Amino acid sequence: MTAHPRAGAREWLGLTVLLLPTVLLFLAMTVLFLATPHIAADLQPSGAQLLWINDIYGFMMAGLLVAMGTVGDRIGRRKVLLFGAAAFGVASVAAAFAPGADLLIAARAVMGVGAAAVMPSTLSLISNMFRDDRQRASAIGMWAASISVGVAVGPLVGGLLLESFWWGAALLAGVPVMALVLIAAPALVPEYRAPQSGGLDVLSVLLSMATLLPIVYGVKELAKSGLSVLSVAAIVAGLVLGTLFVRRQLRLEQPLLDVRLFANRTFSGALGVFLLSAIALGGVYLLFTQYLQLVAGLSPLESGLWILPAALMLVAVSTFSPAVARRVRPAYVVAAGSVLSVAGYVVLTQVGSVSGLPLLLTGFYILYPGIAPTMALTTNLVIAAAPQEKAGAASAVNTTASDLGVSLGIALLGTIGTVVYRAAMPAGSAETLAGELAVAEGLPAAQGEALVAAARSAFTDGLNVASGVAAVLTAVAALLAVTLLRRVPPTGAPAPAAAEREEALSAV
Repeated sequence: MTAHPRAGAREWLGLTVLLLPTVLLFLAMTVLFLATPHIAADLQPSGAQLLWINDIYGFMMAGLLVAMGTVGDRIGRRKVLLFGAAAFGVASVAAAFAPGADLLIAARAVMGVGAAAVMPSTLSLISNMFRDDRQRASAIGMWAASISVGVAVGPLVGGLLLESFWWGAALLAGVPVMALVLIAAPALVPEYRAPQSGGLDVLSVLLSMATLLPIVYGVKELAKSGLSVLSVAAIVAGLVLGTLFVRRQLRLEQPLLDVRLFANRTFSGALGVFLLSAIALGGVYLLFTQYLQLVAGLSPLESGLWILPAALMLVAVSTFSPAVARRVRPAYVVAAGSVLSVAGYVVLTQVGSVSGLPLLLTGFYILYPGIAPTMALTTNLVIAAAPQEKAGAASAVNTTASDLGVSLGIALLGTIGTVVYRAAMPAGSAETLAGELAVAEGLPAAQGEALVAAARSAFTDGLNVASGVAAVLTAVAALLAVTLLRRVPPTGAPAPAAAEREEALSAV
């Protein structure tokens, strides 16, 4: 085995610069959860607009990650990182001062474009900066943990800012971080461009986006309105275009995405486990934070503080899981955490709209740390399963699964909650709980109290149903882990994993 030079102080300082935007970009996916009721009251968006405000960022990010990762290989990963940081910062300012829902959605979309440029650059630059195996494993573990931190502290940061400022302050939090990246990265992070890199295949970029967006739209319509010609047509169109995308990648000498990577059972299995887990958490997390404010009546800061213990447990388990995986097969570590999450989701199915806060918190405190092993270990599994020369593509696919999972969770489970809510409310009621609470304020006391009670009960029913769906998805993730990943040895013994990788790729 060839010995690689060990990283020094400059590389570790550079890692800090790369971890900060990683925390921020995933914080940006959850920071608006607590701000959603305030946005609804201020901008008065429709139910569909409210969902898009939350999930357009993740959709744009996921849809462009592979393309941006390839652009980084072609023209320089640090250049793409700096472009993304600038775009994200400018769009954050535009979103914070957006006067209407449509402009807020547009600004959030541009933020997603900037995030798509930053995310694959951070992970691929880390792989290049840390050539020593142990140092690289530690650095990637810290990168994965930073995602957990971002997801966990988003609501708390949002709560602290909303306690003293307006909802736009939650979006401005990212501006100084991206400014620091623009200043420090050129000094601490070395540029990297893949040797013998060819040009960018524009048709592949367009096909990748044309595959993702119709499928996402079709899923949203299917969950919101049921089976319809439009929803089925959108999904079928996305699948057809996806087939064309795959066929083109197989013909190209330098594909945008080497789809042969998916023939590796470890690679595809790890992605599948994380995708299902992220879908479950993303949707329930949105409903959970809305329950804290709109049903339990907590302030944003109080809500953030109630989330903090679960966030600390998540970070602790994320840090501890890689150490366990050095002795126990990662499949079993991931599956054990998933089973714990299933138990938490089941508890949430029993939450009521009256005096339900203790049971809600109990379920969340169980399920939230349970996803930590998946978040901490799947990135390493995906990167290790791919050949070294394809680590950049693997990192882009890994991040795509993460972002798309959370966004699909918001779209799918959030819409399921909305459908259940509407079914329980009389015709002509407001589309959202926040809207119904606003209506109740203008009614006589007794009538308003009755309307509030009915609306909160309907919302809680939606949470119960969405949590049941999340439990099923997470149980499937646990089953996938023990079936597809059981041959992966503890991370201290990588040789069998490498053998499996070569065997899987040679079979294509």
